[in-house]
Amino acid sequence: MTTSSMSATTETTHTVVSQDGAKISYLTLGSGPSVLVIPGALSIAADYVPFARALAGRFTVHIIERRGRGLSSPQGADYSIREECEDVLAVQRETGASALVGHSYGGLVALEVARSTPAFTKVAVYEPGVSIDGSIPMGWMPGYQQKLAEQKYLDAFVEFAIGTGPDRGRNTPPWLMKLLLPLFMSSLERKERLSLLHESLREHQEVARLDSSYENYRAITADVLLMFGGKSASSWVNLAMERLAVVLPRSETREYPKLDHFGIDKKAPQEVARAVSTYFLKEQPPH
Repeated sequence: MTTSSMSATTETTHTVVSQDGAKISYLTLGSGPSVLVIPGALSIAADYVPFARALAGRFTVHIIERRGRGLSSPQGADYSIREECEDVLAVQRETGASALVGHSYGGLVALEVARSTPAFTKVAVYEPGVSIDGSIPMGWMPGYQQKLAEQKYLDAFVEFAIGTGPDRGRNTPPWLMKLLLPLFMSSLERKERLSLLHESLREHQEVARLDSSYENYRAITADVLLMFGGKSASSWVNLAMERLAVVLPRSETREYPKLDHFGIDKKAPQEVARAVSTYFLKEQPPH
């Protein structure tokens, strides 16, 4: 493991080697029992620092820099969610964490990890990318791939944003979306998102591959907190929450009426962290 100071705060960066030899970086802050955080698609570890800081008074928080980002190794040509799970387990072995948080695609990774190991006893997922009977749209992919091939990265991002965003925005003309982007996304954030477009494609191909496999999560022995935003306005979210609540042996569901898909990382990380902290610290009845 290597360690270096990240800032004047208590943040540090560490590196572990995953099962296939890939280098996986993770950001650490706080003190107390260890919690792992798995970021979503088009996101990096730094995006979850406000959430981690809100947890850091009670927990040591380790935010994984997923493959294809920062100091971590590239995804590789044979990428699958299996490697992501191995990466999480490598960090778990290094940190001894028994609690896990995942957002969006990171939530899907969290559920996949939790069904394969009893190492995690508490899991919290915010709108995990669980597709049921094609509920998460994938029709945007061909146009997206074409734009990537043409190196029209902003156009590709617009295809993605319209295709996967709230249901009400599906008919937004691409030219209008391009015009609106600067209003709700800084140039720095836009640059970060555009740098992860190829990675996002491979990740969404895994979402599509795992479509309707949610019954597998009956095998999860951990206590699971299912979280979603009341303003996400995506029908796939409600369907995933309903089905997961049925199949998971031990779960609670929490809605944040005023939040959307980005409640945990952008809109209200402190509010979500309070609920996660309470859930992780609560004594559960014996299994």
